[in-house]
Amino acid sequence: MQTALFRSKKLVACLGLALATASVYAKENSYAQHPLTAPFIEEMSTEFGFLPEPLQAIFTDAERKQVILDAISRPAERVKQWKDYRPIFITQARVDKGLEFWAKNQEALQRAEQEYGVPAEFIVAIIGVETIYGGNTGSYRVIDALSTLAFDYPPRAPFFRQQLKEYLLLTREEQVDPLSLKGSYAGAMGLPQFMPGSFRAYAVDFDHDGHIDIWQNPTDAVGSVANYFIKHGWKPGQPVVVRADLKAVAVAEKGLSDSLDPKITVKQLQKLGWTPRSALDAKQKVTAFRLEAEQGNEYWIGLANFHAITRYNRSVMYAMAVNELAELLVAARKD
Repeated sequence: MQTALFRSKKLVACLGLALATASVYAKENSYAQHPLTAPFIEEMSTEFGFLPEPLQAIFTDAERKQVILDAISRPAERVKQWKDYRPIFITQARVDKGLEFWAKNQEALQRAEQEYGVPAEFIVAIIGVETIYGGNTGSYRVIDALSTLAFDYPPRAPFFRQQLKEYLLLTREEQVDPLSLKGSYAGAMGLPQFMPGSFRAYAVDFDHDGHIDIWQNPTDAVGSVANYFIKHGWKPGQPVVVRADLKAVAVAEKGLSDSLDPKITVKQLQKLGWTPRSALDAKQKVTAFRLEAEQGNEYWIGLANFHAITRYNRSVMYAMAVNELAELLVAARKD
């Protein structure tokens, strides 16, 4: 069923007129007169056929948010070790809410697993880690976030400028008011926190109602996460990680990966003294990493599905949190 998020075609057709009327009341931090706005509007008009006047009205309403610039420019915190990172995401409350989400969306999760081969627990875990199952999807208008970062954050301006393009395209395609949607300070949106580019590439209309709604429609969010995984190399029926034991640690640690990309083979790790606790294909390329856990160092081998999770968020600990939450959800459902 169409949600209130989506406007009718007639209303969307009138959007330009409504915005143009409002544009005479430019906000103090408006992007109406920003030097980069006019060239951007011209580019959107030339490349994608947008009418300049409605775009000008949108940027008149869009606001520069210093709080967003402060957040993205904040010095990086000391990298947390696994023993400190894990408790943030692996909590009983997150497991309990995950079980509720699973129960409410069981049909969609079963269908996603059948169609994409991605187990339900990993879809639920991603949404749980990203937004606590839709409980925290962000409070910034996406147009403000992306305009601020595209026009006033030079270090990553090319990336956010592209995301701003993608956002305006998706709002046109989905018949959504571009001033209405909210997300994170970086412009990530909905239950799965897709950036606009990811939305246009991987989000799916999983309930077949003619619209893709990852903000208010868990069914579309579920299908979209599954589609994202399969498009990033998820291997149905295979594990994510395998624990390993090391002999002569100083030598064996030479096998630790220097990136998230699988480069070293299981056979090469074995020659360095790694013993996987489960049988693995000796020829497959993997990611080898160490976690500083409560009881000391742990050594793990990340497989293809581990790499697929890191494509969602390029972090070893993020992928491990998703994997452990997924395991806990399965265990809790059996109790």
